[in-house]
Amino acid sequence: MAVEPADTQVDGGSVMRAVMALSGGMDSTGLLMRLLADGYKVSCLSYNYGQKHSIELERAEANIAYLASNGIEVEHRIADLSSAMGIFHSALTTEGYDVPEGHYEEEQMKQTVVPNRNAIFASILYGYALSIALREECDVVIALGVHSGDHAIYPDCRPEFYDAISNAFEVGNWDSEKVSFHLPYIDGDKETILRDAEDSLSILNLDFDTVFTNTNTSYNPDAQGRSSGRSGADVERILAFHSIGRKDPVPYVESWETVLSNALQVEQEMKI
Repeated sequence: MAVEPADTQVDGGSVMRAVMALSGGMDSTGLLMRLLADGYKVSCLSYNYGQKHSIELERAEANIAYLASNGIEVEHRIADLSSAMGIFHSALTTEGYDVPEGHYEEEQMKQTVVPNRNAIFASILYGYALSIALREECDVVIALGVHSGDHAIYPDCRPEFYDAISNAFEVGNWDSEKVSFHLPYIDGDKETILRDAEDSLSILNLDFDTVFTNTNTSYNPDAQGRSSGRSGADVERILAFHSIGRKDPVPYVESWETVLSNALQVEQEMKI
């Protein structure tokens, strides 16, 4: 039987409340499943910031619909930031710049950084969480799926960044004691997230392959939405699925055997 988070209460009768960024990728999707399995009532924000891989937003909506079909209602909104963030320079948003291929720790992967992205996302989430906390008279956690695999390339995924921004938000808001950050995978990686998702989905009685088919990690999918298998994000995802003994259910431009072989080769080259 599926878990209905809205019925779950902590001592004193208060509902456990969470707000999170749901990108439509595997990290945030795995986090959503963990929150639901733990009994949280969850509100999700997705962001349209002019990303070339905007198919991730469609995948996020597909998972919200899948949850609803299983009796799990999750509030989901998409915030349109494309007009503002469209002026930022990044291979993920700027036309005429190709998304680089290779391993996340390679220098060229810095081209995939979107300046100040997570600070903007976190700021909006904080305002949303505090609004819910005041309206519903409850404490709210802001849950994010950032993990150690992102630390090398993305400074705004590092623990010290969230320590600093959390402190700034506390200083800058009344009633900030009602809101806190929750980063369960900050010391883990994509393998950690997938293994945790297996457990969460078992608790929720949901299908693992259906949930992760409704995700996109690739920064350069083709017109049909098939993942390239070649970007740093792809490689990391492919290796994570391989490490838990599963075939990734999302479609790739090439066969699973080909993209896995490439990912293993990239990994080996990084060790040399």
